[in-house]
Amino acid sequence: MSKMNFETIILEADETGIATLTINRPDKLNALNAEVLGELETAISEVNRDEAVRVLIITGAGEKAFVAGADIKELNTLNKQTGEKLASRGQHIFDAIENSKKPVIAIVNGYALGGGAELAMACHIRIATENAVIGLPEVSLGLIPGYGGTQRLPALVGKSKAMEMILTGKPIKADAAQQSGLVNAVLSPEEALGYAKKLAGSIINNGPLAISAAIEAVNASGRANGFAREAVLFGQLCETDDFSEGTSAFLEKRKAQFKGN
Repeated sequence: MSKMNFETIILEADETGIATLTINRPDKLNALNAEVLGELETAISEVNRDEAVRVLIITGAGEKAFVAGADIKELNTLNKQTGEKLASRGQHIFDAIENSKKPVIAIVNGYALGGGAELAMACHIRIATENAVIGLPEVSLGLIPGYGGTQRLPALVGKSKAMEMILTGKPIKADAAQQSGLVNAVLSPEEALGYAKKLAGSIINNGPLAISAAIEAVNASGRANGFAREAVLFGQLCETDDFSEGTSAFLEKRKAQFKGN
């Protein structure tokens, strides 16, 4: 990965193909502002461009917060036009995460409120630390979630639970988030990164083309063409070298050597 200078995030990759993106505003509890969103967009584009990166992990700097929401000082200046523009921009960036061809794992370490919860929900897999608190408190500001929260939360926890969380604005703790299906696992802060990297390693062992196709197919679930898109992707993979290698390796009882073609 080429060296990139950011002001509000840290992006680094190791030799195994795992990149880590850290929102780095711990003094502001990693709150999202226009600068963070812009750098996040650039970083996601770089990760998708870099063939050496296979999995991305997103987390927040410090021990208190993943991302504790949007910058309220910026929100306070919005009107109808600028508010809609900001929501559309946030949705566009978070859509890029959800539709990334490479798996994105969130380590929700501490508070993930408002835009922070929406960022976590845009990731494909969520790991929470024991001190995690996740919520969408926008109604307490006279707003609604604007970066995709009203759309993604029902898909993850069901419509009724999503309505409860959004309409009350009350957050839930890590264990409740796991029980509702909002996060995949709950670990101590010391264990979370190692667990996420082990999970990433298990993903990297598989065919990269198949991983990308699986993300696209799962994201199409619930849509009118979801089943049809799955069939198309399945057929496309049947003509890849990775498919030939994977099936041959299985029959020959050896480890597959995928090359992404």
